[in-house]
Amino acid sequence: MQIGMMGLGRMGANMVRRLMRDGHQCVVYDINPASVAALVTDGALGSASLEEFVGKLAKPRCVWLMLPAAITGRIADQVAALMEPGDIIIDGGNSYYHDAVDQAAELAAKGLHYVDVGTSGGVWGLDRGYCLMIGGPDEAVQHLDSIFATLAPGLDAGAPTPDKSAGTAPYGYLHCGPSGAGHFVKMVHNGIEYGVMAAYAEGMNILKSANAGKRQRTADAETSPLENPQYYQFDIDLPQVAEVWRHGSVIGSWLLDLTAGALKGDPALTNYGGRVSDSGEGRWTLKAAIDTGVPAPVLSSALFDRFSSQGESEFSDKLLSAMRYAFGGHVEKPKAGK
Repeated sequence: MQIGMMGLGRMGANMVRRLMRDGHQCVVYDINPASVAALVTDGALGSASLEEFVGKLAKPRCVWLMLPAAITGRIADQVAALMEPGDIIIDGGNSYYHDAVDQAAELAAKGLHYVDVGTSGGVWGLDRGYCLMIGGPDEAVQHLDSIFATLAPGLDAGAPTPDKSAGTAPYGYLHCGPSGAGHFVKMVHNGIEYGVMAAYAEGMNILKSANAGKRQRTADAETSPLENPQYYQFDIDLPQVAEVWRHGSVIGSWLLDLTAGALKGDPALTNYGGRVSDSGEGRWTLKAAIDTGVPAPVLSSALFDRFSSQGESEFSDKLLSAMRYAFGGHVEKPKAGK
């Protein structure tokens, strides 16, 4: 099948390569000519302009946008202006599902199909495949089925599915509902990701502190109070713990695989400053939880912890210290290591 891919970053370029491996014809375009040239070398059909890009596509034209959410809507409008009724625009980025619902309605009035595809797989997707959460009209989604089947991990990527009526889900892609549903499911997926990552990080941090009793021997008990130091005399090998959990543990996951790899290469994580960004999906997930009245304490805590890592808690921490001094004369103790 032929498809156009616009946005040839790490994910977009590797998606093109995976598609071409399976025999699909890919027409590509990016504002960076070098990105286009690299894929042309691999067998893609390159384009030097948006007009040339759309013009090289056979009808019904299918254009997959792999772009930052902030510009996806504007670019989708530009692409739509060059298309005809029956053509399909696919948004595979991390766009807000509200925008997908609105964009689909606008394009439907022009006879164009809009398919939103939440795409998970990151830089590993070329070989592992991409988990796809799809929203859009049945006709357009069915037309793109061979594209989704190629990009998805496939049946062998996960544990056997006993439910024989599970459809395409065991293969790693799912039509979740009408336009917007794909990005909605991916949004919640990323909200959960925040929580799982936070759980691993907090648990490992507790293990890291399991030798606090030993450390207290050489520290000022006033600055490092520990009521029962005899219970915290363990020097836990974090890389080895992460590795053993990967084998048969109920908390095993691909995220744990990545965690084990990170700790093995840099046990003290000296290459990281600890500032954790949030790309929007966590905030959108909490908004949906609030709108629908669904409690989400773990996901909200994980999101706010990211804010704290970005320095957004500094003023409130200072104010807490100021109040403590004001009512009790408590002087700040130096931070550990100071």
